[in-house]
Amino acid sequence: MLILNSGGTFNKRYNEVNGVLEVPYDNAAIERILLTTHETYNIAGVVYKDSLDMDTNDRRMLANIIRESTEDTFVIIHGTDTIDLSAEFLDEVFDDRKIILTGAMKPFEIDHIEATLNLGMAIGYAKAVEKNGVFICMNGLIQPWKNIEKNRIIGKFEIVK
Repeated sequence: MLILNSGGTFNKRYNEVNGVLEVPYDNAAIERILLTTHETYNIAGVVYKDSLDMDTNDRRMLANIIRESTEDTFVIIHGTDTIDLSAEFLDEVFDDRKIILTGAMKPFEIDHIEATLNLGMAIGYAKAVEKNGVFICMNGLIQPWKNIEKNRIIGKFEIVK
């Protein structure tokens, strides 16, 4: 399994100098969570962006890393605003991999629980699921990407069919 970090709110930290939440160029939040697992996971930082700033080139970069990897299972940390766009893009490219996208509505730095739960569920599902596909793991739900979406009115992900 390879964990790919593309940034998003999950990773954001408060910059005391300019007073804004920023996506840092590191994997610190993920590494801190994984310390509690007593297992070793490979992590690759790919794009350190808010998902609203992600574009097709960023999605191609994710796809190229997946394509060139010897792994067949991937967990991608992603911003929630465009997680569905990246999931759709990856679904069009791959049918022979397990790809689970997850993120957080609040930064790990502010709320350790949500980010930790989502990453833990994504890793557990990646280990347990036998079928290939692209899935989204958010708010205690894991579904094929087409069956889950962000409800912007209530601020959480829901199952849709």
